[in-house]
Amino acid sequence: MQILTAIKSKKLSPEQLFMVSVLAVNGGNYLYNLILGRILGPTAFADAAVLITFLLVLSFVAMTFQLVTAKFSVLFENQLFKNFIAKVYQQAFVFGLGFGVLIIAFSTQLKALFNTSSSTMFVIFGCGVPLYFLMSINRGAYQGKKAFKSLSITYQSEMLSRLLITLGLILLFQFQSAPVIAVGILLSFVFGLFPFKMKQISFKKTAKLDAKYSKQIRNFFLLTAFYELTQIIINNSDILLVKHYFESYEAGLYASLALIGRIVYFIAWMFVMLLLPAVVELKKEGKETSSILFKYVGYIAVISAVIVLGCLILPELIINILFGEDYIAMAPLLWKYAIATSMFAISNIFAYYYLSLDRYVPVIISGVFGVLQMFLVIFYHASLEQVVHMQIVAMFLLLIIQVSFFVFDSKLKKQ
Repeated sequence: MQILTAIKSKKLSPEQLFMVSVLAVNGGNYLYNLILGRILGPTAFADAAVLITFLLVLSFVAMTFQLVTAKFSVLFENQLFKNFIAKVYQQAFVFGLGFGVLIIAFSTQLKALFNTSSSTMFVIFGCGVPLYFLMSINRGAYQGKKAFKSLSITYQSEMLSRLLITLGLILLFQFQSAPVIAVGILLSFVFGLFPFKMKQISFKKTAKLDAKYSKQIRNFFLLTAFYELTQIIINNSDILLVKHYFESYEAGLYASLALIGRIVYFIAWMFVMLLLPAVVELKKEGKETSSILFKYVGYIAVISAVIVLGCLILPELIINILFGEDYIAMAPLLWKYAIATSMFAISNIFAYYYLSLDRYVPVIISGVFGVLQMFLVIFYHASLEQVVHMQIVAMFLLLIIQVSFFVFDSKLKKQ
């Protein structure tokens, strides 16, 4: 798939090539999950889903560092950029090291909390966390500088290595335990580091940034961290809560449902990657930014409608093709879950747009409804269907409030 980034086309811009590459990466990640679901079956796949969810949680935490790096890679230049990038590498590594140590230290408790068959998988996963944070800073620099070829390669390397290593271990050696999946994830972080600019990282004492820049960075970091926390809650709390409240078989069925339904979000993430640097640059130049928001909201709305319609008309066929007969019980819920993730994906575009503009209210709104979704599932989980219905309620309210805020905000600007 790295061939995609090597293609020199006169028709495709670097941004379009990156979008093609991201589609390939998302497709590869999807294939990875689908194959695991088919090979392991619902019960064993429930453990794998916990690890995959931990990977998604890690990606959201690390995304805070990536977005901060991306934004200030646009704003900072020359020596200021060098001082900034060296400092953020140091801070990300220290944070990642601490986060990884916590996962390892509480591996036994995590095993009990999520009813998994092994604590070793958490220990292996924790060892890779610092590498993931270094990888995210590397990606943030490429994203901010619009070096989409290098950015594409880092994502492709991570995806391909995880797919090939994990499946190789399972198929060649007949290892089907969760720790094997954790090893594949850990090694994929190593491959995802490349291409890596070693000269940008230094653990020596760096020059201090001016107070005004430090304040800018701190404020944006805290805002982004809060928003990524809401992403973690909305995207992953349902799978973890289902794994806690339901038997492994049901949790495995739900994990397959979530994976299919979230395809909308994975596609929306591609547009978010392009949205942030574009909005920051337009704001820096004093130009209008709302048109780019409408453009990406339109894309996601159309894609969402197609996916929801497909899940409504052909749910059994979709599940049978992707996961097999063992998961067919989830067919009636597929279109409902797709509606919930579609509403979240559209809301997410609005939130990231305002995040790019250093606006706080939409981020707080997302946080409120992320917590609401979690509490709805905690109090109403009599069945998997009820869990899905609670998410629809929370995401519908979130979308309505986000759109209302945009309309109200636009009217205030015109006055």
